[in-house]
Amino acid sequence: MAKGRISKRLVGQIEAEERDVYLWDSELSGFGLKITPTGRKTYLVQYRLGGRAGRTRRMTIGRHGVVTPEQARLSAKKLLGEVAAGHDPAKSRDKAKAEKSLGELLEEFFTVHVDTKLKQNTADEYHRIKRLHIPKYIKRRQISEVNRSDIAHIHHNMKDKPYAANRTLAVFSKFFNWCEKHGSRIEGSNPCRHIEKYPEKKHERFLSSQELGRLGIALMNAEEKGLATPWMVAAIRLLLFTGARLSEILTLRWEHIQLENHQIRLPDSKTGQKSIYLSPPALTVLAELPRVHNNPFVICGGKSGNHLINIQRPWRRIRKEAGLEDVRIHDLRHTFASIGAIGGVSLPILGGLVGHSQPQTTARYAHLSADPLMAANDAIGERIEQAMKPLKMAAKTNS
Repeated sequence: MAKGRISKRLVGQIEAEERDVYLWDSELSGFGLKITPTGRKTYLVQYRLGGRAGRTRRMTIGRHGVVTPEQARLSAKKLLGEVAAGHDPAKSRDKAKAEKSLGELLEEFFTVHVDTKLKQNTADEYHRIKRLHIPKYIKRRQISEVNRSDIAHIHHNMKDKPYAANRTLAVFSKFFNWCEKHGSRIEGSNPCRHIEKYPEKKHERFLSSQELGRLGIALMNAEEKGLATPWMVAAIRLLLFTGARLSEILTLRWEHIQLENHQIRLPDSKTGQKSIYLSPPALTVLAELPRVHNNPFVICGGKSGNHLINIQRPWRRIRKEAGLEDVRIHDLRHTFASIGAIGGVSLPILGGLVGHSQPQTTARYAHLSADPLMAANDAIGERIEQAMKPLKMAAKTNS
């Protein structure tokens, strides 16, 4: 072992041997340089914890050429200062190496929680947010290093997309709560706390009688001209005639339909088990819809045995032809409810028909029987059908 003040000149002069060579600094005890037989030179620090009988530990500071002797000396002083204060920097380093990154834990969160415990639509939304809105740089950070300013920065950068920003913040919050629950972060350290959400403008849109007529023509034309499959058109009509959610119609199976009771009985939905009532127009849609052999779904997709997945692209074509380019799929559900309200259907009955997602509101509908729900559902269906009929007939006459 050689000794001397470690400097650029001395480091350049020392040569490799058949075995590792150590050069220890003559001024800063514990600061050294290791030279391997291949000529690689690495700065290190060596210290002992607990006096002469304590354990000796070494820590690598950096490779010569990447780190200068003076930079290495400063790092060594800092590390030896921690030792003098009673800390073990090597232990802290080993802990940091063992700690997982945010990205690693995020993948684990999706595997063991999102994909197994959340409903499919919710899980799909989580995946979409992870793919589009969680930046790569934050995934590389150690989980304990992520703080409120990091999350606030991501949220702020999405200020022009307030809805997406708030949903991303919600996913982060769920993720960090999960990390705390499983011991990856300290209890109560969720960095999403106290970050204010952006205000979101409510989208209130429903179709008038005239607009329903234009939509009826567009649906008929799309089906006759082959611009949309019969199942796509049926999905739109069922959304209008039932007020159901899109996912409930797209994943609907024939086994869920009770034609004799004029009902759809869903074993699971956003609000648990649910009944969807079928008015005469809705029953007609189902009666005219072709069934596909070995496909259990009512709304069949392009792949054998699967349901329709991508409804947005054909919907954009249909609504453009109808002159309804600002209308979302979810607005068809709004239309069902609004026509019911305009027609005098009471709010409790209307809530029962559409399956309100708020538990306290849903509880108000528990005492209602199916009879008034069925009558109200039939009335809404008839009004929608009548609104679509005149223009549909006119379109056939003109063609």
